[in-house]
Amino acid sequence: MNEHDTRSWHKEMLEALGVRAGANWVDEFGDKLRTWLRDHGVKPIKTLSLFSGGGGLDIGFHDAGFHSIEMIEIEAKYVKTLETNSQPGRLFHGSHPHCGDIRDYQPSASLEVDFIIGGPPCQTFSAAGRRAAGVLGTTDARGVLFEEYVRLLKTLKPRGFLFENVYGITGAQQGNAWKEIQDAFREAGYTLYYRILDTADYGVPQHRERLLIVGLKDGTFMFPRPTHGPDADGSQPYYTAREAVEDADISGVRTGLAGQYGHLLNDIPPGLNYSFYTEKLGHPAPVFGWRSKFSDFLYKADPDAPVRTIKAQGGQYTGPFSWENRAFTVAELKRLQTFPDSFEVVGNRQTAIEQIGNSVPPQIARMLALAVLDQLFGVRLPFPMRYLQHNEGLGFRQRKRDLTQVYAEKARQAIAKLNTDGTLQKPRLNGAVSHEETRYITSNFSLNHKKTADGAKIRLSYSLSEDVWVISADTESRVGEEWHYEIVTAPTPGYRWVLPTSKVILRAYSTEDRVFTALWKAFEEKNAQLTSVADLVQLCGYYQYAPRFRSQMTLALRGSMDWRWEALQSVVNGTGVAKRMRQEHLAMLLGLDSGNVLMYCEWLRSIGYEVRNNVTNPQIDVGDYLIPYAFPTLTPRSVQLRKNLRSING
Repeated sequence: MNEHDTRSWHKEMLEALGVRAGANWVDEFGDKLRTWLRDHGVKPIKTLSLFSGGGGLDIGFHDAGFHSIEMIEIEAKYVKTLETNSQPGRLFHGSHPHCGDIRDYQPSASLEVDFIIGGPPCQTFSAAGRRAAGVLGTTDARGVLFEEYVRLLKTLKPRGFLFENVYGITGAQQGNAWKEIQDAFREAGYTLYYRILDTADYGVPQHRERLLIVGLKDGTFMFPRPTHGPDADGSQPYYTAREAVEDADISGVRTGLAGQYGHLLNDIPPGLNYSFYTEKLGHPAPVFGWRSKFSDFLYKADPDAPVRTIKAQGGQYTGPFSWENRAFTVAELKRLQTFPDSFEVVGNRQTAIEQIGNSVPPQIARMLALAVLDQLFGVRLPFPMRYLQHNEGLGFRQRKRDLTQVYAEKARQAIAKLNTDGTLQKPRLNGAVSHEETRYITSNFSLNHKKTADGAKIRLSYSLSEDVWVISADTESRVGEEWHYEIVTAPTPGYRWVLPTSKVILRAYSTEDRVFTALWKAFEEKNAQLTSVADLVQLCGYYQYAPRFRSQMTLALRGSMDWRWEALQSVVNGTGVAKRMRQEHLAMLLGLDSGNVLMYCEWLRSIGYEVRNNVTNPQIDVGDYLIPYAFPTLTPRSVQLRKNLRSING
């Protein structure tokens, strides 16, 4: 066994630079590395930074002997951060941030650079893109920005470059986008070396899997060995979240989390998310359906491990949250991303989080830059560099799978304290409940108690028992005592839902559109009041899984009702939902003329259905439609509410 197999490479580096181990060692590592290179006369490598964002990649490369002569970034609010940190006495002093679209950027004839760094926007290849029914890849304008990267490589002809992106890029469009990107870089005259790496393996207190490409005009390249985790020499443990945020600024911090789900954070064990409150993990009062939310929804960090990927965008319940049941401060998030404390991220909290979440963590950037400095530019460093062989595998994917069992056991132990007999406790009604009320359903699908300008008046009546719930609705203009349609909803065979009844009947005495929506909203409201299950999506489960309840709609006057209602009956009964399908196929299933599909889907949206097509979600093929659920799911907070099925050009 070689010496480097048993001795921590990380510790060797710290010792060589005189860096203390412990909390926030990364800041001192960056400072001491930069100082050593300067004191030993290493001339900074002239670099061009593309898609610079908040400067994460630049920080790491700057500390390792590279100087970004120009930084190109389209977002003005991010450029303010770059400009602030380019002032005299700041980290990027001497750099020139440029605010503009890379497609308009023309380097001056005198610009000479030896290296280019940057990663184009990754949303088109991201997990969010996959969840939204596919990956846009190079069919989206953001996905072809790599072509501008290639243009500048051809123009400036640097000795090499580093390109960073999400690993989803390799699977986009059945691998065609990945091949297109590789071909373009090679055609520009570069030999490519690439790997998918986890930042936690390189001293970042955050798991973040990214594709790294290094392209060279001449020579070969090997990626650095992990410095932390099971794949590291000497088994140097991961840099944990607790160590990272120790003594970070928490002034003005608020404990707790507000809003509809804020109180749920307290009981979630560190390392888990909303899934703690699912039946699959055995919670006695499930609130959410399994995999019905993004993994960062109510995600609470484990202090004794790296956190999951910090997201640039998110809502009120987007983690990571602190194990102290609060949001992390910006200062703590900087530590978790390995941004130096002295580096000023300009903007309000959300703008700062965007810049942090969109950035490459500086610590992995330092390690990659050192590998380039050593192999391409031949700089002799004060410690030996250790490299991965080209065919050498890493174990972070398997460890990620193993963590599923670890956190499932954590959930089991926590739930055992809530529910001593280990069974799901169904809520109970205290006898039969009957009442009537007047409500107002708005155009954005809010069921209100008070009259609003756009609220349609609905009369609701409830008869709730353990055998059946009957919710009826009509308008002031009700004619006759016969119902027009009825929807019977019950658990899918083999599944026991948490509702304290065997089935739910929704009964309409009017064919007014908003009566239909109001019935489902009234059902959803009672469900939330009596079970704590957040909404009908959570009760049913995420649409890509088998539904946990099914509905059967009966039309009392079939044949004499508007044609839209007969097609709606098919949708409620589960026909044409939960799958992307061609317009012609959807028309056939719903009994429509193909030319009427768009108009019909617009009507579905007007009564609360979330219908998607290429206009609402560009990753869906032109001519395809997706109706995720058999019941209306739009709410005033829905992102899809602000979208339109029809393009601006009609």
